[in-house]
Amino acid sequence: MEGGAQYSPRTVEEVFRDFKGRRNGLIKALTTDVEEFYQQCDPEKENLCLYGFPSEQWEVNLPAEEVPPELPEPALGINFSRDGMQEKDWLTLVAVHGDAWLLSVAFYFGARFGFDKADRKRLFNMINDLPTIYEIVTGAAKKQVKDRSSVSNHSSNKSKSNSKVGKYAKVEVKDEEDGLNEEEEEHGDTLCGACGENYASDEFWICCDLCERWFHGKCVKITPAKAEHIKQYKCPSCSNKRPRP
Repeated sequence: MEGGAQYSPRTVEEVFRDFKGRRNGLIKALTTDVEEFYQQCDPEKENLCLYGFPSEQWEVNLPAEEVPPELPEPALGINFSRDGMQEKDWLTLVAVHGDAWLLSVAFYFGARFGFDKADRKRLFNMINDLPTIYEIVTGAAKKQVKDRSSVSNHSSNKSKSNSKVGKYAKVEVKDEEDGLNEEEEEHGDTLCGACGENYASDEFWICCDLCERWFHGKCVKITPAKAEHIKQYKCPSCSNKRPRP
């Protein structure tokens, strides 16, 4: 298991990069890689934890054997409740514990390397500018964006001329720089449902027809050419939803 002994961020910026890497790993597990994550969390196995690493990878594994551990440990036994809850509720619960674990790791580094009040406040503000894993998994981040910018209008306007184009927010390159800037400003608060990063006018985006969340094409492995042949796009989370008895 990748741990904290080999990598110890010492500045606010380094701790924030570490936070973002681990966060992106957990987001992948709960969104684009959710099928694989679900299968690995077998309730018949021992107490399992979900780890995120600075490399943006994730891993389901047993807790560290060291006492005390090198880093704060994530929630123990996430696999035991998998089959006793609706999948959405279970993923939401894991997301909440993931958010708590990320904060504990970040401020563990802050305490270990003597961050003062100003450093701790700056670190928290940098973290707070990102949507939580809970907000991404539940779609709350998208709802917050809708309060500031109407993504639905952008989608419906495009779909009037071409229903397939309405599925993604790829913006054509404009000759007028002002027009491009207006597009960037209007949709700059839109967040990718997979990585949580902001909208950019030079990137290909696609919208899930079920949950209506937007995704970078690269995050869900969809190209503009492929999108043209998709009648109804379902994101990985919606595709992997199972009916419950």
